[in-house]
Amino acid sequence: MTPLETAQSYDQIADLWVSDDFDRTNGIAQHERALAFLPPDHGRRALDIGCGSSTRILELLLSHGFEVEGLDISPRMLELASAQHPEVVFHHADICEWTFPYPYDVISAWDSLWHLPLDQQESVLQKTLSHLAPGGVFITTTAGLDVPKEITNADMGVEVSYSTLGLPHLLRLLTDSGCVCRHLEYDQYPELHVVVIAQKSL
Repeated sequence: MTPLETAQSYDQIADLWVSDDFDRTNGIAQHERALAFLPPDHGRRALDIGCGSSTRILELLLSHGFEVEGLDISPRMLELASAQHPEVVFHHADICEWTFPYPYDVISAWDSLWHLPLDQQESVLQKTLSHLAPGGVFITTTAGLDVPKEITNADMGVEVSYSTLGLPHLLRLLTDSGCVCRHLEYDQYPELHVVVIAQKSL
């Protein structure tokens, strides 16, 4: 699936993340862990890639004193998010084509980059990590596989694609981009949902 097709799918289900049934603690403990790696005097500029509609990660970052921006390709997701936080800068963009305006001290890509086509994964990750400030922290999720894979399913009610470079490739990419893997966790095992926290070398 193309990023535009993914956006069209998420437009149809964006309200799921603002319903009373959604678990707003999802990913929060992992982000708290990531933020703990930041030096105490570090900068406070943060970007949430694939911010979605729930705003829970944005709110966590705001509570820690960050100047926060959100990015998403789904217009409906951003409509719902901006209604909750009109003070936040939101970018309606495809991360594959988006130009980072400056480095960020924290970049979150929770359950988002895995929707990119497999042939875009490496270049987008390289671009993203090149805009992580020295000492900054990157948190993302991926599939806990050893080899590259790309699938499409409709488990959420609409077709959505997922892809992964595989953990060995991802870890090499982090190293080649001047980052150190600080934490890797199969947080929903036996489901292959993996959280990766990396920090840019000073």
